[in-house]
Amino acid sequence: MAVKMRLTRMGKKKSPFYRVVVADERAPRDGRFIESIGIYDPKQEPSVFKVDEEKAKQWIANGAKPTETVGKLLKKAGIIE
Repeated sequence: MAVKMRLTRMGKKKSPFYRVVVADERAPRDGRFIESIGIYDPKQEPSVFKVDEEKAKQWIANGAKPTETVGKLLKKAGIIE
């Protein structure tokens, strides 16, 4: 089973926010996930990105691959290099 760290869309129309989740790569975007590890709200000024750093590092060490967007956010937060 391949595991990915990705964003799940939440919120209303025209007002999205996202949860950072760890999920099987075959699961749909807003479908079943293994664990929720943070949030990302791009609509606030400045945008909000909160993630449990320990859990993120643990999942990456266990082989979870972040998507391109989550990878950029983790790099910006200084969690991965």
